[in-house]
Amino acid sequence: MGMFHYYDIGHAEVFIFDDFLIKQVREGELVDKEETLEFKVILNEHFKGKNMAYISNRVFSYSVNPLVYKEAEKIPNLVAIAVIPSNDKTRASAQYESQFYDRPFGIFKNLSDAIQWVHKIIERENSELNIKTM
Repeated sequence: MGMFHYYDIGHAEVFIFDDFLIKQVREGELVDKEETLEFKVILNEHFKGKNMAYISNRVFSYSVNPLVYKEAEKIPNLVAIAVIPSNDKTRASAQYESQFYDRPFGIFKNLSDAIQWVHKIIERENSELNIKTM
């Protein structure tokens, strides 16, 4: 995996790796459109011009406005979202949220499984992109 970058953006911690990021939102926060706009700045800095995936490590309890997924779909190089819920309630919320996102959306028991899945999605997307540019 190599080096990673770390951001503390107030409401969350963000860990940036080569082709994915992990975001851990703090307890009691609300993820809404404003956070998505702030998030795009980080994405442009680290992932401009290459496919990437978002992993939500839901260690804490917080709220998500499902309309943020419509904003996320506007990010052309965001090819997948993975969620790691910490309990059944968080899993049910993630399943509901998945209805608002029209790209690959996976729910996993642990970080290792989520990372493996996003790597497969990114590899597939990169292969399809290479075929289209030939």
